[in-house]
Amino acid sequence: MIRATKIGLISDTHGLMRPEALRALAGSELILHAGDVGKPEVLEVLKKIAPLIAIRGNVDVVEWARELPETEIVETEAATIYMIHDVKQLDLKPQAAGIHMVLSGHSHGPSDTERDGVRYINPGSAGPKRFSLPITVARLDLSRKPWRVEFVPLEK
Repeated sequence: MIRATKIGLISDTHGLMRPEALRALAGSELILHAGDVGKPEVLEVLKKIAPLIAIRGNVDVVEWARELPETEIVETEAATIYMIHDVKQLDLKPQAAGIHMVLSGHSHGPSDTERDGVRYINPGSAGPKRFSLPITVARLDLSRKPWRVEFVPLEK
Protein backbone atom coordinates (compact mmCIF):
# COMPACT_ATOMS: atom_id res chain seq x y z
CA MET A 1 0.00 0.00 0.00
CA ILE A 2 1.48 3.30 -1.11
CA ARG A 3 0.89 6.41 0.97
CA ALA A 4 0.69 9.06 -1.74
CA THR A 5 -2.06 11.49 -2.65
CA LYS A 6 -0.19 13.82 -5.02
CA ILE A 7 0.65 11.70 -8.05
CA GLY A 8 2.38 12.86 -11.21
CA LEU A 9 1.21 11.17 -14.42
CA ILE A 10 3.37 11.06 -17.53
CA SER A 11 3.49 9.00 -20.70
CA ASP A 12 4.96 8.77 -24.17
CA THR A 13 8.20 10.61 -23.47
CA HIS A 14 9.88 8.73 -26.35
CA GLY A 15 13.31 9.50 -24.86
CA LEU A 16 12.67 13.23 -24.41
CA MET A 17 12.59 14.61 -20.86
CA ARG A 18 11.39 18.17 -21.09
CA PRO A 19 12.42 20.58 -18.30
CA GLU A 20 8.80 21.84 -18.28
CA ALA A 21 7.62 18.30 -17.49
CA LEU A 22 10.02 18.07 -14.57
CA ARG A 23 8.75 21.39 -13.22
CA ALA A 24 5.13 20.27 -13.62
CA LEU A 25 5.80 17.03 -11.72
CA ALA A 26 7.76 18.69 -8.90
CA GLY A 27 6.02 18.14 -5.58
CA SER A 28 4.65 14.74 -6.57
CA GLU A 29 4.77 12.05 -3.90
CA LEU A 30 4.71 9.37 -6.60
CA ILE A 31 5.16 9.41 -10.38
CA LEU A 32 3.51 6.94 -12.74
CA HIS A 33 4.91 6.61 -16.27
CA ALA A 34 2.43 4.88 -18.62
CA GLY A 35 4.95 3.64 -21.18
CA ASP A 36 6.84 4.56 -24.33
CA VAL A 37 9.69 5.72 -22.11
CA GLY A 38 12.25 5.67 -24.93
CA LYS A 39 15.48 5.94 -22.90
CA PRO A 40 16.45 4.76 -19.41
CA GLU A 41 17.72 8.26 -18.59
CA VAL A 42 14.09 9.44 -18.55
CA LEU A 43 13.38 7.11 -15.63
CA GLU A 44 16.54 8.12 -13.77
CA VAL A 45 15.60 11.81 -13.93
CA LEU A 46 12.02 11.14 -12.80
CA LYS A 47 13.27 9.07 -9.82
CA LYS A 48 15.05 12.19 -8.55
CA ILE A 49 11.65 13.88 -8.10
CA ALA A 50 9.68 11.09 -6.41
CA PRO A 51 9.33 7.31 -6.25
CA LEU A 52 8.54 6.03 -9.75
CA ILE A 53 6.49 3.21 -11.20
CA ALA A 54 6.83 2.73 -14.95
CA ILE A 55 5.49 0.27 -17.47
CA ARG A 56 6.63 -0.69 -20.96
CA GLY A 57 5.07 0.79 -24.08
CA ASN A 58 5.12 -0.44 -27.65
CA VAL A 59 8.35 1.45 -28.48
CA ASP A 60 10.15 0.08 -25.41
CA VAL A 61 11.61 -2.99 -27.13
CA VAL A 62 15.34 -2.78 -26.36
CA GLU A 63 17.08 -4.78 -23.63
CA TRP A 64 16.80 -2.33 -20.71
CA ALA A 65 13.07 -1.80 -21.35
CA ARG A 66 12.25 -5.51 -21.23
CA GLU A 67 12.65 -5.26 -17.45
CA LEU A 68 9.62 -2.97 -17.30
CA PRO A 69 6.28 -4.74 -16.80
CA GLU A 70 3.56 -4.45 -19.45
CA THR A 71 0.97 -3.69 -16.77
CA GLU A 72 1.06 -2.74 -13.11
CA ILE A 73 -1.40 -2.43 -10.26
CA VAL A 74 -0.71 0.49 -7.94
CA GLU A 75 -2.50 0.37 -4.61
CA THR A 76 -2.69 3.66 -2.76
CA GLU A 77 -4.68 4.30 0.39
CA ALA A 78 -7.33 6.11 -1.66
CA ALA A 79 -7.48 4.20 -4.95
CA THR A 80 -6.30 1.17 -6.88
CA ILE A 81 -4.80 2.18 -10.23
CA TYR A 82 -4.25 -0.21 -13.14
CA MET A 83 -1.51 0.86 -15.56
CA ILE A 84 -1.52 -0.29 -19.19
CA HIS A 85 0.06 1.49 -22.14
CA ASP A 86 -2.69 0.92 -24.70
CA VAL A 87 -6.14 0.91 -23.09
CA LYS A 88 -7.49 -0.96 -26.14
CA GLN A 89 -5.49 -3.98 -24.91
CA LEU A 90 -7.29 -4.01 -21.56
CA ASP A 91 -8.26 -7.64 -20.98
CA LEU A 92 -10.01 -7.38 -17.63
CA LYS A 93 -13.09 -5.71 -16.21
CA PRO A 94 -11.66 -3.02 -13.93
CA GLN A 95 -14.80 -2.57 -11.85
CA ALA A 96 -15.07 -6.33 -11.18
CA ALA A 97 -11.37 -6.40 -10.21
CA GLY A 98 -11.80 -3.59 -7.66
CA ILE A 99 -9.87 -1.11 -9.78
CA HIS A 100 -10.85 2.54 -9.39
CA MET A 101 -8.73 4.04 -12.14
CA VAL A 102 -7.05 2.92 -15.38
CA LEU A 103 -3.98 4.89 -16.43
CA SER A 104 -2.88 4.57 -20.04
CA GLY A 105 -0.91 6.35 -22.71
CA HIS A 106 -0.31 5.44 -26.37
CA SER A 107 -2.87 7.74 -28.05
CA HIS A 108 -0.87 10.88 -27.16
CA GLY A 109 -4.19 12.62 -26.40
CA PRO A 110 -4.95 13.73 -22.84
CA SER A 111 -8.27 12.44 -21.52
CA ASP A 112 -10.21 11.90 -18.33
CA THR A 113 -13.42 9.87 -18.62
CA GLU A 114 -15.53 7.61 -16.46
CA ARG A 115 -17.24 4.36 -17.43
CA ASP A 116 -19.06 1.96 -15.13
CA GLY A 117 -17.67 3.73 -12.06
CA VAL A 118 -14.05 3.47 -13.24
CA ARG A 119 -11.99 6.53 -14.13
CA TYR A 120 -9.86 6.30 -17.30
CA ILE A 121 -6.98 8.77 -17.46
CA ASN A 122 -4.43 9.39 -20.19
CA PRO A 123 -1.96 12.16 -19.28
CA GLY A 124 -1.20 12.74 -22.96
CA SER A 125 2.27 12.79 -24.45
CA ALA A 126 5.22 14.56 -22.83
CA GLY A 127 7.56 13.66 -25.68
CA PRO A 128 8.14 15.00 -29.18
CA LYS A 129 5.27 16.88 -30.84
CA ARG A 130 2.99 14.61 -32.84
CA PHE A 131 0.37 15.89 -35.25
CA SER A 132 -1.71 18.66 -33.69
CA LEU A 133 -1.98 16.97 -30.29
CA PRO A 134 -0.98 18.98 -27.20
CA ILE A 135 2.10 18.10 -25.16
CA THR A 136 1.00 17.44 -21.58
CA VAL A 137 1.51 15.72 -18.26
CA ALA A 138 -1.09 15.43 -15.52
CA ARG A 139 -1.30 15.79 -11.76
CA LEU A 140 -3.65 13.54 -9.82
CA ASP A 141 -4.89 14.62 -6.39
CA LEU A 142 -6.32 11.77 -4.32
CA SER A 143 -6.50 13.77 -1.09
CA ARG A 144 -10.22 14.47 -1.46
CA LYS A 145 -13.19 13.19 -3.43
CA PRO A 146 -13.99 13.62 -6.16
CA TRP A 147 -10.41 12.95 -7.20
CA ARG A 148 -8.98 15.77 -9.23
CA VAL A 149 -6.94 15.50 -12.42
CA GLU A 150 -5.17 18.57 -13.75
CA PHE A 151 -3.61 18.48 -17.21
CA VAL A 152 -0.52 20.64 -17.49
CA PRO A 153 0.33 21.88 -21.00
CA LEU A 154 4.07 21.85 -21.71
CA GLU A 155 4.04 23.96 -24.83
CA LYS A 156 4.69 27.65 -24.65
